[in-house]
Amino acid sequence: MWFEILPGIGVMAVCLVIPGIATAYIHRFSNGGKEKRVAYYPYQWSLMQRDRRVSGVNRYYVSKGLENID
Repeated sequence: MWFEILPGIGVMAVCLVIPGIATAYIHRFSNGGKEKRVAYYPYQWSLMQRDRRVSGVNRYYVSKGLENID
């Protein structure tokens, strides 16, 4: 009957979801627990480079507020 294919569909769904979740956790671990920003345009890249320089630790995801900038 038709419901006999449900376990197979469930196994396939799990096998398709695992790589996406694993990739997200691997990226989070390799980036110090922060999400990765993507720069599609040169302006966005320049903003990321500015954030990297301003942070003081050479990482764009460690931000400082304007009140903490020397």
